[in-house]
Amino acid sequence: MNILLAEDDAILSDALSSQLREAGFEVEHAPNGAVAEYLLLKQTYDLAVLDLGLPMVDGLTVLKRVRAAKPTLPVLVLTALDSLDDRVAGLNAGADDYLTKPFDFPELEARLRALLRRTRPAGTALEMGQLSFDRDTRRAMLGTELLELSPREWMLLDLLLTQRDRVVTKEQINQAWATDRSEAPGGNNSIEVYIHRLRRKLEGSGLAIRTVRGLGYLLEAELAGA
Repeated sequence: MNILLAEDDAILSDALSSQLREAGFEVEHAPNGAVAEYLLLKQTYDLAVLDLGLPMVDGLTVLKRVRAAKPTLPVLVLTALDSLDDRVAGLNAGADDYLTKPFDFPELEARLRALLRRTRPAGTALEMGQLSFDRDTRRAMLGTELLELSPREWMLLDLLLTQRDRVVTKEQINQAWATDRSEAPGGNNSIEVYIHRLRRKLEGSGLAIRTVRGLGYLLEAELAGA
């Protein structure tokens, strides 16, 4: 998931870039509107986060030009302008979502993931080993067998697959579970319990969930003969 972050505040952009990378995104930063417009028109991104108060070329102008050239690119506007007129102008210019400063990073991450889910072509599935995982239909298959998953197991597997080859931290898992009310909260070992359950369900898939001590968990392909 490759994101362009267009933000002229150096402190904020550094913090956001670091947090987004920890959340599994690839991030490229544009410090002004001219650079943002050039990169968005010349390169391919899964999503853009665009501040409206950019120097050189304002964010609203960048948004209009990019939207005309790339009508399907998901764009989240991030700005201190919070009046109704500002929000309407941003949405009318082509923004898919609008988040005002100050904000909490978990909300930004949730909005970005929601945008990516909405813009993913229908029927597109993530595949790894023998596992096929389709968010649109909420079906996970091991070969031809349907994989039965609880809501939290589903969210955990979604996170591990989305960040394949990257470590998923316990903090990220807890954030993903924050809105789930389908299962009672567990104790301190609840994540370990769900990891254990998921490992058992993935047996024979060619995949393994590796514990990276002190960091979190990593979904990876099993080595042949292991």
